[in-house]
Amino acid sequence: MNIQLEKLELIKLLVETENPAILKSIRKILKKEHKDWWDDLTDSQKEDIAQSELEFERGEFSSFEDVMKKYK
Repeated sequence: MNIQLEKLELIKLLVETENPAILKSIRKILKKEHKDWWDDLTDSQKEDIAQSELEFERGEFSSFEDVMKKYK
């Protein structure tokens, strides 16, 4: 089915419903779809990323090519 047609059919069903539970469920689904992956990280993971960014800014990193040379 055409995605645009599917959206229009869903809009029609949404406009016609008077059930607040359905509206709440749809809202929850749509908000979950737009969830930021950052929010799922642990504090430790966020700290590791921040540390890595600082090291990169200071030039403390190896290129992919340099890393691959070590293992060839």
